[in-house]
Amino acid sequence: MSQVEKKAGLLRRTSSSKKPLKEKVVLMYDEIFAKEDPAKHNSRFWDELFLMKVNLEYLESKLETVDGEEVQRIQDNINSLFHHCVQALGEEHQIKVVNALQTLCALFRGVHQKNKSASGFDIINMLMGFDKAEQRMKDLMERLDSLLCGDGSESLKSLCLKLLLCLVTVTDNISQNTILEYVMINSIFEAILQILSDVSSRGQHGYDAVVLLALLVNYRKYESVNPYIVKLSIVDDEPTLDGMGMVVHQALTEYNRQYKDKEEENQGGFFSTLTSMVGSMFIADADEKLSVQTNEAILLALYEAVHLNRNFITVLAQSHPEMDIAATPMTPTPTTPTTPLGTTPPSLDMMNNPELPLDPNLLTSNLLITFLKYASIVMQDTKDEHRLNSARLCLIILTCIAEDQYADAFLHDDNMNFRVNLHKMPMRHRKKAVDKNIPSRPLVCAVLDLMVEFIVTHMMKDFPMDLYLRCVQIIHKLLCYQKKCRIRLHYTWRELWSALINLLKFLLSNETTLLAKHNIFHLALLVVNLFNMFITYGDTFLPTSNSYDELYYEIVRMHQVFDNLYCMVLRVSTNTGQWKEAASKVTHALVNVRAIINHFNPKIESYAAVNHISQLSEEQVLEVVRSNYDTLTLKLQDGLDQFERYSEQPKEAAFFKELVRSISLNVRKNVSLNTLSQDVLLKEFSTIS
Repeated sequence: MSQVEKKAGLLRRTSSSKKPLKEKVVLMYDEIFAKEDPAKHNSRFWDELFLMKVNLEYLESKLETVDGEEVQRIQDNINSLFHHCVQALGEEHQIKVVNALQTLCALFRGVHQKNKSASGFDIINMLMGFDKAEQRMKDLMERLDSLLCGDGSESLKSLCLKLLLCLVTVTDNISQNTILEYVMINSIFEAILQILSDVSSRGQHGYDAVVLLALLVNYRKYESVNPYIVKLSIVDDEPTLDGMGMVVHQALTEYNRQYKDKEEENQGGFFSTLTSMVGSMFIADADEKLSVQTNEAILLALYEAVHLNRNFITVLAQSHPEMDIAATPMTPTPTTPTTPLGTTPPSLDMMNNPELPLDPNLLTSNLLITFLKYASIVMQDTKDEHRLNSARLCLIILTCIAEDQYADAFLHDDNMNFRVNLHKMPMRHRKKAVDKNIPSRPLVCAVLDLMVEFIVTHMMKDFPMDLYLRCVQIIHKLLCYQKKCRIRLHYTWRELWSALINLLKFLLSNETTLLAKHNIFHLALLVVNLFNMFITYGDTFLPTSNSYDELYYEIVRMHQVFDNLYCMVLRVSTNTGQWKEAASKVTHALVNVRAIINHFNPKIESYAAVNHISQLSEEQVLEVVRSNYDTLTLKLQDGLDQFERYSEQPKEAAFFKELVRSISLNVRKNVSLNTLSQDVLLKEFSTIS
């Protein structure tokens, strides 16, 4: 029996010598794949077809097995099937609409699966006929728009979005899907916005709508004018932007909750006992289990909103009670396939209740806090490319936020204080404990905490240079804002200084290994210039004069690291080689750090000798520092408070191209119309009809 016959919906065998019976719909599909017009001998053929329960598996497999010659022979019938599917979408009989939507999905998938190497024009020709394609797609998009914006069944709307996601992700590279040209011309942008602005429809369909929008925005975004980019960039309707933020917030909240549940599960029982008995031998394995699949699709949607639409920045800061989805009755969504952790849309109840009763005992949250918690999870483990890309996208989003003046204003607002419990990686030298007494601080403190945490925990053999560069640049941009606005932030700056010095120490210890892959001098220059920012402008943004004293104390205390760095860059810059110029820049940048060390070290040694003290206390060193500022000479360095603004094109274009490909493959895998439960759908509409 052939593969197609196996999938043919066989009913029963009447005897061992007779062929099994086929479903009527399968027999009708066979007629379509015959040379003759199926309606030639039955004028009601198409009416009857859309009353039959669709056999997706058989129809797709039939399309996949058609060879080149057969394509030419049956093309008219395939074109006719597509045409009648579109016509059926306008029917009042809801079962016909359901079956037409599912048949269209099978057509898109089957034809593309068979003709992966074919040009987009050939696929369009096979599906609908090139000469009629423009009209057919116009009709299709208008009817989908009408179904999405109408007062009809929520199941039908869900089916429309699944079809659109199927169409958008049918090719591995979204920009090679020529059919999407018609989706650009016949925009459904307004329909997506309507879904997001309405509380009820957002609860049902917001997740699919946001993912669809994120994918459409990435169609040939660097090659031509994409109308979805243009329209998204100018949206200023508050309910719509709030709705988009709510969908992203709930998806990230759900991921954070599930991660927390897994974390608590792993901390109990035999595994926990075993690890406590033998120390931290298995911490890496435990963490591996917690490294669950990230939700890059929703992260991409957040990036596009933040990057393209300045009005969306206000949505990040809107406060509401912190929601615990676990405490809310979970209503399973019948139209959502079972997906890995982090890719599932949030529960309907949470999406339908944006305004929860205020409780003084509830922590206050917002989208940015939820995102920071999410980032603290995905940035823990960057060992494989998938997780590395997720962390990279989180840092790109934070880069866009750190550059925005309005975002910086609320990040540093003393009247907007929050407790942000970031997740921390388990490490052998520290216990993984949840701090129950997290102080309430401006949000910028949580961003800095996240950067410090990443710097401290990823100094490893497979060094994620790109992520380190982004972390240090985010810190720099925040400092530039603080310097510009003279904001004296009460933050534990010592933790940052210590992390940066340890990073320099790591670069020195692994110079040979790292230089084989990376330009470590560029990162070293950025780190040294952060210290130069504190040295040159610290008196304008450090909280107290004591903080400035402590900065000098840390530089002097860890002078050996800076001395070793200077020796290394001097050696490289005085020899001919590819790193000569890069190392020379670090040499020049160290001038003030070395001036501080060379000025205060003799003074400290003299103080110790005069007072007969072998080892000075911190307070004694600080006393020496305070009393010798007057004789210190520093050079004014230009451009410390300047930075290059983020630009997606051309630097990030390759990254986003691969990211969208990965998301598209994942969405395609999860958007299976079989999971929509045809029996449930047909039962729903048979009672209506």
